[in-house]
Amino acid sequence: MASNVDVIVVGELNVDLIFDRIESFPETGKEKLAEQMSLTLGSSSAIFASNLSSLGLKVSFVAKVGNDVFGRFCIDRLNEKAVDTRMLIQQDELATGATVVLNFGEDRAMITHPGAMQHLSLRDISREMLATAKHLHFSSYYLQPGFRDQLDSLFKMAKEAGLTTSLDMQWDPAERWDLDFAKVLPYVDIFFPNELELLNLTGHHTVDDSLKALGKYGKFILVKQGSQGSLLSYGDKMIRRPAFRNAELVDAIGAGDSFNAGYIFKFLKGSSPEDCQLFGNLIGAISTTGAGGTAAFADYEATMIMAKNLFGYEE
Repeated sequence: MASNVDVIVVGELNVDLIFDRIESFPETGKEKLAEQMSLTLGSSSAIFASNLSSLGLKVSFVAKVGNDVFGRFCIDRLNEKAVDTRMLIQQDELATGATVVLNFGEDRAMITHPGAMQHLSLRDISREMLATAKHLHFSSYYLQPGFRDQLDSLFKMAKEAGLTTSLDMQWDPAERWDLDFAKVLPYVDIFFPNELELLNLTGHHTVDDSLKALGKYGKFILVKQGSQGSLLSYGDKMIRRPAFRNAELVDAIGAGDSFNAGYIFKFLKGSSPEDCQLFGNLIGAISTTGAGGTAAFADYEATMIMAKNLFGYEE
């Protein structure tokens, strides 16, 4: 089957209810006030898909949502961003998940009800579906129990169908960190942990030791380091790039997912790993100029105008 989209995203889908300008962190038995509130498209996978589509690639999405208000909200927002939602699964008996986000500058606290995302599994995905794309991206392993002990099979199926692949495992709420990277990473071309996730996954205390532990399994490893930028590791190379600093930060939700989108955008254009990393840093920084991870992006041209005006970046 010929590829008709650039990227197929398999992952979680929910809404984010975001509280900004909170007077102080909540305490048990007490009520605190937030000056601002917004309801946005949530989830690592959806932010990645939305922003990659805004940059100009053709993106499709596989996920489960309920046939409810939040589910329809998610589908409408993805459609507005020209993400192909025909493979989304709506089920009446399921409730779409939601995350409550409490923003404190660049830091945040979150509470998530996973809902329908917990019910997506390998049974919902076929090789024929994967073969419609050139690249597979999977995110939020620990929120999707349907892929426990099956994630390597998903990536293996994608590789057999001729796709390149990427993985962002995200945070483990249970903090067990039981992803079997020795089984999964051989089928993953690009691995996107942040620094704390990397340390927890490997059980090591330094990034260097963690990368050595993953070295024989991973091909390209991108370690996201927030305001410190990113670290690219492949072969015997290790490249550190500082962040583009946004002086007028709105929030940092989805900055890492936007980094992923920027990297994959350039990767599928055939750019070098170093240029992909630079563009990832750029798109991650631009995402912080809008709320919720997706508001900053309209299209490629507008994004490049922002890149030039804010950071002096030109191609």
